[in-house]
Parts: sequence; structure tokens; C-alpha cells
Amino acid sequence: MELTGKTVAVLVDQAYQEMEVWYPIYRLQEGGARVITYGPKAGDKVLSKLGYPVLAERSYADLDPAAVDGVVVPGGWAPDYIRRHEGAVKFVADVNAASKLVAAVCHGPWVLCSADILRGRKATSFFAIKTDLINAGAQWIDADVVRDGNLVTSRKPEDLPAFMRGCFDVLLGR
Repeated sequence: MELTGKTVAVLVDQAYQEMEVWYPIYRLQEGGARVITYGPKAGDKVLSKLGYPVLAERSYADLDPAAVDGVVVPGGWAPDYIRRHEGAVKFVADVNAASKLVAAVCHGPWVLCSADILRGRKATSFFAIKTDLINAGAQWIDADVVRDGNLVTSRKPEDLPAFMRGCFDVLLGR
């Protein structure tokens, strides 16, 4: 259990992409990490694009960068809802400022754009938001995973194995 003692926040909101929430949750738990889901309201079930529920254990108002070792931002349409919450955006910026894991997949980097943490950094995303990342100052690279220091980004569900290897590497200081 190489991630024992690590805590990772997973941000969830309506219309999330199922695999991009559940695969990271299960892989992190399998590695021994404590995973906490955060959404608009603690205790609410948040529905995926296909209607699959995830429980928001805590609310965005409860986010504390000092209490986690990293954050995962999934894709789907959820990032467009997540970035409407100032506290969630500030949390991502603060986790980044502390050089902790900031991981986003598919449309998840929309939240990174809103957090203004992409200037001068390498990143990837679903191709449809490539211009958004470039406009936010990123050097966009078409690859299954792009790691720039503590930042890990991927393009789509098929990239999740590489994405999680990148997340583990940051969490373990490799």
C-alpha cells in the first residue's frame, strides 16, 4: 500500500464522466490512499452523464489544501460546473501553490484554466478544449499523459492508466 497516509480530494459535480471519477477513486484506494469526494453540497448524490450517482462526502466549502496531498479533477461536463464555485477554483490554485498533486483529465483542465495555473506549463486535455488551455498560457501536447512538476493531465478515459501512473509518481515523489 504505497499511498498509505496520503489523502486525495476528488471534485465531483453534475454530468461527470463516470470512468474519470471512479477509476481514480478505486486506483487511489487500492494504493492505500484516503479518497474524499467534494461536491456542491455535502451528503448529496451527484449524477454522472449517464445518471450514475456518486456521494459528495463533503462540500466545496469544506475544501482545505492543508488537509490533502492532491486533487483530481475529472472530465465530462462537471468541470464547467465545478469552476462556477469560487472555493473549488481557489482550492485547486492553493493545492498547486503548495506543489501538491493537481491532476485533471479530459475537460478537467477547464478548472485549471479558471485557477490560472497553466501559464508556461505543459498540459494536455480533450482536443476540443485545446484552445482554452493555450489561451490560459499552456503549451498543449497531444499525449496520453503530460506531467509538468506536480501537474498531471490526460486527454480521455482511454488514457486513465497512464494518468494514474503520473498521479502515483507525484504522490510518491518520483
